[in-house]
Amino acid sequence: MGVRRFPALAYAHKPDMAADLNAWTLDFASRTPECLPSATFYPEPGVVEYVRRALEGGARIFKVHLQVGAFDPRAAELDEVWGLLADADVPVVTHASSVPVPGGHIGAEPIGEVLRRHPRLRVVIAHLGMPEYDPFFELAARYERVALDTTMAFTDFAESGMPFPARLRPALLDLGLSGKVVLGTDFPTIPYPYSHQLDALARLELGDDWLRAVCWDNGAAVI
Repeated sequence: MGVRRFPALAYAHKPDMAADLNAWTLDFASRTPECLPSATFYPEPGVVEYVRRALEGGARIFKVHLQVGAFDPRAAELDEVWGLLADADVPVVTHASSVPVPGGHIGAEPIGEVLRRHPRLRVVIAHLGMPEYDPFFELAARYERVALDTTMAFTDFAESGMPFPARLRPALLDLGLSGKVVLGTDFPTIPYPYSHQLDALARLELGDDWLRAVCWDNGAAVI
């Protein structure tokens, strides 16, 4: 399918998990050349220290899931972490919307407040922020280093229940061409073939330049 690099986006849903997950994902990346060294974090004692260790160990991308983790990204324990990641220019893929079910500190406001404190933070909003597309598109337009990933977006699965609004097609085109939309897939935990995500992007008919940017150039620049 032309895949050259991929991350291992583990995330913690309770304390005392993240450091062990990081040890596993970083070891996996050391044995799997195509895998980006990946890490995660959770608001808990010691989080600054193990995030720093992960960065020193070569982590090039982080993942947090605010819904599954059920934590507030504005938690005091995380303020220094966000600062470290902003200074390191390392992207944080952040699930901040209400899919698959509402719960946790979701929506654009909590992560938006983090960005107001750390405007140079490189955040990648998972799933284009579906189904709360509009406010997350606004964050991507407002902050230089905020991007949106395409995971599940435009697929038959997503369109049946959370259709992408036609009014945002011009913004989708502009953001993609300006480096702010990147390919995401959630492979292999998806209810359709990997190739369907690519087909879903192609059938938008936003042009070869947009498709090349989203499927390759933008992601390569982020990492």
